[in-house]
Amino acid sequence: MDYSHDDAGLVRQPIGYWSWAAHDAVVTHIRAELAGLGLSQPQWWVLSQLAESPEGRDRTELAGFLQGYLGVGGPAIGDEIDTLLGRDLVALGPDGLLRTTASGAGLQARAAERQRAVRAGIHEGIEDEEYVRTLKVLQRMIHNVGGRAWHH
Repeated sequence: MDYSHDDAGLVRQPIGYWSWAAHDAVVTHIRAELAGLGLSQPQWWVLSQLAESPEGRDRTELAGFLQGYLGVGGPAIGDEIDTLLGRDLVALGPDGLLRTTASGAGLQARAAERQRAVRAGIHEGIEDEEYVRTLKVLQRMIHNVGGRAWHH
């Protein structure tokens, strides 16, 4: 891989630009892969959370849990849940809890497989230790500016 600058040049590069550029490239790639399966990224989050909770999830609790993922707030998550309900990928049980339907579970499984492949492609040539070090550096920078550096 060719880098944009030598080490002396990279050390002077602005983190704001490079963190944005990484976010933009990675999220755009992930969203395009999910769109190929007919899912938005927030719909994937909902299906993924429901797959981890076969007993079902309360809609308000689920929306609250997902609120803030990449700037998608509660009302938008509610709209995504409504879309999944309308497509019969998610159902509201008599107990008032959301669960995936058989077709939703099938789509979630296909999307999970696609996500594993996407992650492998994004991480190609990057050792786990290098990845962990990168995340620790980013978390320190977030902490240094008073931000919140954690993810569910």
